[in-house]
Amino acid sequence: MAELKYLNGFGSEFSSEDPRCPGSLPEGQNSPQKCAYGLYAEQLSGTAFTAPRVENKRSWLYRIRPSVVHKPFRRFAKGNLTCDWNEEEPDPNQMRWNPFDVPKTGNVDFVEGLNTVCGAGDPKLKLGLAVHIFSCNKSMDRRAIYNADGDFLIVPQLGTLRITTEFGQMIVKPNEIAVIQQGMRFKVGVSQPSRGYILEVYGRHFTLPDLGPIGANGLANPRDFQTPVARYEDTLETYEIVSKYQGKLFVCEQDHSPFDVVAWHGNYVPYKYDLSKFMVINSVSFDHCDPSIFTVLTCQSEKHGTAIADFVIFPPRWSVQEHTFRPPYYHRNCMSEFMGLIFGEYEAKKGAFLPGGATLHSIMTPHGPDVNCFETASEEKLVPARVADGTQAFMFESCLGLAVTKWGAKTCEKLDAEYYKCWQGLKKHFTGPKA
Repeated sequence: MAELKYLNGFGSEFSSEDPRCPGSLPEGQNSPQKCAYGLYAEQLSGTAFTAPRVENKRSWLYRIRPSVVHKPFRRFAKGNLTCDWNEEEPDPNQMRWNPFDVPKTGNVDFVEGLNTVCGAGDPKLKLGLAVHIFSCNKSMDRRAIYNADGDFLIVPQLGTLRITTEFGQMIVKPNEIAVIQQGMRFKVGVSQPSRGYILEVYGRHFTLPDLGPIGANGLANPRDFQTPVARYEDTLETYEIVSKYQGKLFVCEQDHSPFDVVAWHGNYVPYKYDLSKFMVINSVSFDHCDPSIFTVLTCQSEKHGTAIADFVIFPPRWSVQEHTFRPPYYHRNCMSEFMGLIFGEYEAKKGAFLPGGATLHSIMTPHGPDVNCFETASEEKLVPARVADGTQAFMFESCLGLAVTKWGAKTCEKLDAEYYKCWQGLKKHFTGPKA
């Protein structure tokens, strides 16, 4: 198959039409009396009609059949998603999960391999988030899914994903991310067992963080975000449409492909981003900067500067600070911190925090470097050094208190009960007052 093409930019006004049908995109209006090629016009709104122009998100799709042509929804029995945050008693302990399993037998697609680890809030109120793990070994065949609750930020860790959307197709590899926004239908194809993480935000959308004193450039640059181009399917075959609605899965059937969009235009689109293109900002004098300097995308709460969810990465970089303890400092935080590892060794916990695993440090639960990291960094010679080469760790950070699900606490059987021991060897170095 030919290499896929993309449109570049973040939050931009795009337009695209499948080259097989030139002129399929109306000129000068959105909903003509008769669309070219006998297409239907359909608007997909990501915000209220009356949202301020700077925040208003919508796209117009020109498709072979409108998406309303389907049979009634019923409960979908597979998958293990939830927004019931009362399944388990609250647990303030530091948590670490060993790598989550990938299917070794049977056929499990992306939807069937979804499991919720933790979250907070209520999708009915459009406030909150959830963290999911996906693990699959089969492509979605004549099945699509859409999320009525919010946006999916997908972080592949193992295996390349071919994501087909109503807007076109994206190839998303480990060290790349994809965002499928609320209501967009998509399916995931894989060629090998695949695993990854998902950050879901309810009823709101991700934006680029403000740069403030950094200036006009830096961190994730808008030009590096990629949106697919129109690519339609015109097939008559039974498709299952799975809906994530109020935290549960439902399914209906239709007799044609949901990916029958011939042309589209708007600013409400799926997109991908290559994490290796992140422009790192850091100290060139002393002290360890707060991890907010590594924010790729943010979803802000009503309190400006406080995020419902931040997506933060810890990419390869130079460390040059003088007279400074360079690894992450010990910390108690008013935010919840869920970390994952795509590949390599995280600098503060080498050899124990593994790719495909995760940690959760809850609100005001202390955390920081393990014993080996502290002892080594306290004595090392402070010369310019590369940090995190061959590594990509990330963090989902939230102002909300995250509750762990039954699957995360018990069913997955990956929670490491001995995680706390990595700090038990920290010694007293206090020398006492000078004589």
